[in-house]
Amino acid sequence: MADTYAVIMAGGSGTRFWPASRPERPKQLLPLAPGDDRSLLRATVDRISPLVPIERVLVVTSAALAEATRADLPGLPEENLMAEPVGRNTAPCVGWAAATIRRRSPEARLMVLPADHHIGDEKAYLQTLATALDAASEGDLVTVGLKPTRPETGYGYIEVGEPIAEEVWRARRFVEKPTRERAEQLFASGSYLWNSGMFFFRADAILDAIEEHLPGLAKGLAELDRAAEAGIEDSAVTEGYGELPRVSIDHGVMEKADGVAVVPGDFGWSDLGSWTTAWELSEKDENGNASGSDSVLVDASGNLVRAPLGKVVALVGVSDLVVVDTEDALLIVPRSRAQEVREVVQRLSERNGEPS
Repeated sequence: MADTYAVIMAGGSGTRFWPASRPERPKQLLPLAPGDDRSLLRATVDRISPLVPIERVLVVTSAALAEATRADLPGLPEENLMAEPVGRNTAPCVGWAAATIRRRSPEARLMVLPADHHIGDEKAYLQTLATALDAASEGDLVTVGLKPTRPETGYGYIEVGEPIAEEVWRARRFVEKPTRERAEQLFASGSYLWNSGMFFFRADAILDAIEEHLPGLAKGLAELDRAAEAGIEDSAVTEGYGELPRVSIDHGVMEKADGVAVVPGDFGWSDLGSWTTAWELSEKDENGNASGSDSVLVDASGNLVRAPLGKVVALVGVSDLVVVDTEDALLIVPRSRAQEVREVVQRLSERNGEPS
């Protein structure tokens, strides 16, 4: 796949994994996948290496995380690290990367992947990605839809239309994160997949689609292209990136474009969205506790314990808690409310006047 590039989106803040995830070392730079001491970002790059070597991997992150990202990926070519001076959501990120790749290889295909997902079956995952890349070769914009396992309200959905090739279907429409009642209807219908946030297209195809549906973004990207040709891209990005429209690639392009295809995937995917999903994926004892060997658990069940190596955490008579201890902070929250950890980060930010 010599004409194939990967774009890894790695600029997130990971606030739901506080206190382990912090502004200077957020979720994607942490080893949060059970049984894996690599960061989620490093695992993502390693996982796709049979399809795309690191020389053709571009990582888009924030300027504040550029140094930490370089340290995490020492084999990444310096010119393949793209640092946004300010976050503008995923459409500018994808567009900037696609324009950069098109200058290197006009016929290039690219896969756009989040940096912070967990994949259980890597062989099936790579097969799905290869199918999606093939589907993108003729100019379609392609996404991967995941077979739903429950009526989830935290994900968007894709309605599957008619088949257009082996293992490839037309995407009939995208559905925003639904209510519980609506999620149950979508799940029961059997015609919907979860939107994975993974995208596949030719660089020229996505840039044409951006020009059609997001002309303001296309104009800004053209200015960056001209600056790159003149050898002044860095200063142009610093001065102009913040003026690009703040919009996601889903809302801005994929939901509006004709010729969108979906490839179903079933490969043990998790978005690792909160400490609850970390508990779900972890090995557990006979009482459903996921904890280190230093923990002492008495009449306790269903708990997740994360603490520094060598620190003893004892739980007595409690169930279904998340306990995360770090050098300067301690989190204790019911597992069922782990999504609300981001509110702690918000309050600390308001109190301290800076991200926590």
